[in-house]
Amino acid sequence: MLARLQEGPVRPGVWLGAVLARLGALPGRLLGYARGRLATPHGFARAVVRRAPVLVPGETWADQAIAEVAALPPEHARHWEDLLRHALALVASRPARTWRTRARELLDALGADEVTARTDHWLSTFATAPPGSADGRTEHNDSALRGLLWLRAVADERAADPRLLGAVVESALGGRPRRARVASAAVQVLSTVDGEPALAEIARLANRVSHKPTLRMLDRVLAVKADVLGVSRGEIDEIAVPRFDFTAMGSGGRSIGDAQVELTVEPSGVRMRWRDHDGMATKSVPASVRAEHADELRELRVFVKDVDTTLTEQKTRLERLFAEHRVWHFEQWRERYLDHPLVGTIARRLIWIVGVHACVYYEGGLRGLDGQPVPVRPKDDVALWHPIDHEADEVLEWRALLAEQRIVQPFKQAHREVYELSETERQTELFSPRFTAHILEQQRFHAIATTRGWLNQPRSTMDVDCLPTVRELPEWGLRAELWVEGIGDAFDVEPRESEGYQYVDTEHVRFYPLYAPENTASAAGADYAPWDDVTDDISEPLPLDHIPPRVFSEVMRDVELFVESASIGADPVWQDDGVDSSYRGYWDAYGFGELSTAAVARREIVRRVLPRLPVARRCTVTERFLEVRGDLRRYRIHFGSGNVAVAPDDRYLCVLPKQVKGIDHDVWLPFEGDAVLRLILGKALLLADDSTITDPAIAEPPR
Repeated sequence: MLARLQEGPVRPGVWLGAVLARLGALPGRLLGYARGRLATPHGFARAVVRRAPVLVPGETWADQAIAEVAALPPEHARHWEDLLRHALALVASRPARTWRTRARELLDALGADEVTARTDHWLSTFATAPPGSADGRTEHNDSALRGLLWLRAVADERAADPRLLGAVVESALGGRPRRARVASAAVQVLSTVDGEPALAEIARLANRVSHKPTLRMLDRVLAVKADVLGVSRGEIDEIAVPRFDFTAMGSGGRSIGDAQVELTVEPSGVRMRWRDHDGMATKSVPASVRAEHADELRELRVFVKDVDTTLTEQKTRLERLFAEHRVWHFEQWRERYLDHPLVGTIARRLIWIVGVHACVYYEGGLRGLDGQPVPVRPKDDVALWHPIDHEADEVLEWRALLAEQRIVQPFKQAHREVYELSETERQTELFSPRFTAHILEQQRFHAIATTRGWLNQPRSTMDVDCLPTVRELPEWGLRAELWVEGIGDAFDVEPRESEGYQYVDTEHVRFYPLYAPENTASAAGADYAPWDDVTDDISEPLPLDHIPPRVFSEVMRDVELFVESASIGADPVWQDDGVDSSYRGYWDAYGFGELSTAAVARREIVRRVLPRLPVARRCTVTERFLEVRGDLRRYRIHFGSGNVAVAPDDRYLCVLPKQVKGIDHDVWLPFEGDAVLRLILGKALLLADDSTITDPAIAEPPR
């Protein structure tokens, strides 16, 4: 300031303002100095840390830790308080050498085994507790959690439990708002752990986590580990599938108290069968287990849920392989697929090409259409069978064989829809208008698209530019784009980070070279163009007849699945939600109109399954409907949407999935996953016996 005065005259107001600004900044500078000292292991600021509370009560895990430490002898408790304060002192995202050195000293004072056991207990409690809000209390405790997680890496990275670290990540991201710093610390610690279990956990999280910063961190970790192992990301996903301690194909067991439980993987999920202390089978959990081993029973249920979730993820992963150019050597495939105790329950119900032979696993081995064992050699290549590569007669033979052997496929394969270029698509050449002008509920569309491996940016009124919905196909050097736009003025009532459109409108499907310039458009517009106005050949869409038939078919099948799953026309209660009636025409056209490729395939399956239903004599298959003759009325169930119309004036009848009867296990369906197929059959069973319906909304439909 003195130097400034010496330069010449200064206006009094300017001079006074400068002085006050300097004085006003002084407390902040002092606070910054104190914070800097706080991160150091010595000095005045460290005394401030010691006076701060070690943990703030109010969270289950923190209350547990406070109670356990308070119950220890005074000297022992003091060591634990020092350890927790040191955990709180971790400011950086990764601990510095000085922090690690001091942590090592504290671990030696208490014993690494004791620290590991006790902190595992607290972390497990955090992972299983209901998610809470990230208020000031949890923000303070989050700092301690991060330090406790890093203590695991200091103690012994080999002792870190990957499943526990993964559970911490999911719990931290499960609440609103998310506790992202805790999740980040758990991922970083997990990345330091070597071995297949840690790799499996990282891959599992990468398939489940939707929080973008955490997902990017997981992808980076997987990329590094894949590079170290010299394998692709796809191979990482295969290697990393856990075996869940199953001792045989799809089965395992454990003892809880004096009872035994056997776990068996079935098409519907994991089934538990119990035996009491006398070895007698029981229909439910033995009373002794409920009364004396509640914690172990709860852990078992979490375990079973985890197995079920992993099975669903693996089915989705394997189905995505249809659009990838994947080939395995036989021994590699047998280890990762055919003989894997969990994945094998899926792989053994699929058709494979081994060498030059198509085969499926039944009667203890791989057999072809003629029922004879298929000769295999270790050097044989293995690939997934796809109906688009085979004649129609062969496809029908496989369907008949699967039905004869009662093999329920994990998803559509022998019955898979095939999408070939239509005459319209040959005329448009560069784009497909096949699924144009469908109105989709945006949240549902986003969920199913990301599950199927597409990249989608939810449309918001706050957005300036948006990318199309994209599926990258690096094995083929291609990128598929579905153009969508946000529509309507009604916003989602759920709280979001920004105001999102409730509906999106579908436009064209196009294909580009993988590294072509990205297209963008406004959130409420479908006029996509390259973001940098490039006009060279690579920015132009590829002719549809240049796209490999299997790739085209799989992309179009995905898009039809988006429509089936998210269209407002498939929502039985949409007409009652009070939204702008301008979409009513679309709702009627989709709900009762011409059949799509998937709906036509569904009609043929219903035609074959129908004779085995107890209401077969009351049902007739027509071009678009399954017609059902009840005791009171006649009904028409649409093969595409599953919507119901009541004769003679085709009044709409709202029948919700929860009101529908379940399909008897004796009724064999050729594959899993088609919810609309089960809905149609369930509605047929319900409405054929309409005289017994007590629900007035169905028994007396509005006129």
